[in-house]
Amino acid sequence: MSTCNLNVNGSAVSAEIQPRTHLADFLREKLNLTGTHLGCEHGVCGACTLLVDGVPTRSCITFALACQQAEVTTIEGLDDDEITRELRAAFTREHGLQCGYCTPGMVVSARDVVLRMQDPSERDIRVAMSGNLCRCTGYVGIVRAIQGVIADRRGRGIAAIPNGNRTRLGPSGSGNATAVTAAAARPKTTAAPTAIKAEAPAAAATSLRDTSWKPQTTFTQSFTVGHPVDDVWNFFSDIGAVAACLPGASLAGEPVDGHVDGQIKIKVGPISAEFQGIADVTRDDATRTGTIVGAGKDKRSNSSTRGLIGYAVKPGDVENQTRVDLSIGFTLSGALAQFSRSGLIQDVAGRIIAVFVQNLETRLSHRSGGGEGEPAMVREFDAGALMRSLALDYMRRALRWLLRQS
Repeated sequence: MSTCNLNVNGSAVSAEIQPRTHLADFLREKLNLTGTHLGCEHGVCGACTLLVDGVPTRSCITFALACQQAEVTTIEGLDDDEITRELRAAFTREHGLQCGYCTPGMVVSARDVVLRMQDPSERDIRVAMSGNLCRCTGYVGIVRAIQGVIADRRGRGIAAIPNGNRTRLGPSGSGNATAVTAAAARPKTTAAPTAIKAEAPAAAATSLRDTSWKPQTTFTQSFTVGHPVDDVWNFFSDIGAVAACLPGASLAGEPVDGHVDGQIKIKVGPISAEFQGIADVTRDDATRTGTIVGAGKDKRSNSSTRGLIGYAVKPGDVENQTRVDLSIGFTLSGALAQFSRSGLIQDVAGRIIAVFVQNLETRLSHRSGGGEGEPAMVREFDAGALMRSLALDYMRRALRWLLRQS
């Protein structure tokens, strides 16, 4: 993790992030500035355009750490900007927006055109705006809106600023880099390369105890089961039984001193992954709390994950009822990392926990009833039902939002 220091919309901000974190993700996930939209995530569509040191920048392909100490202005920071206010009115007047998804990036780029082009032709405007794509309007209203603002400002005697006050060369934000001494710039001497060996499970387990690691995404959840707190706490000491309640999870062998090797399979619609990994489990009988620290890798997508689950077992609100509080943090990298920012992973985790609780109730009831053999439990997801449930949830949220706006 590295410390990222920026000045965003006039306020100094600082946060611990991974070096691979893009500026758009930093703004949306750390600062909740969701006016910066993510579209193609390849720097093509322009929906993520914002200003870095006054220069329009594709934030989806710009590393946040590459902009250390830079002045970042998002669409939220342009609320009181004179040119932006005129563009908003012109876009409304000329029907320059429909669904609105491209509009934040479109307005930022249009503002730059108004600021630096004195008397552009329609073709000049279209070329200047060609890095911002719109699937709705056909661009006619957008071009007219920009033409109208330019004509109005020039008519009021407000001239364009040559090059938009751009005085720096190089990537956006690079003008804030500190000087590097010759000694620091000199390449370090390295030893001859050695063959890379697979990390032994024991060594990997030791690396899990690295206290400097911080999860990228965290959330909390609680559930209750209708069984005494002592029965639930004792059940959690049986790692194999707990794993059996988790859909898609299986152990590669018997746990040794709180260390276990295993795998978990996840399949939701077109998303399929099988993470092979390790975990360390610790428990505190005095406080009835525990932690599970794990790491795994999916060979098919070359994606890796690392997670930390903390749990606390407490008496419930009624007799013979137990409440379990969970704190879940994880980091996902590789091809599947794109799904972690959308909230899909959290939805999937919530539904995994729901199935886990159902299986836990079944197993505890089976034990308390003196049953023999394995009880019938849910071993995997109904992926189709999960996707339908997610779609219905999002539709309900959208409907509630629309009702609040009316």
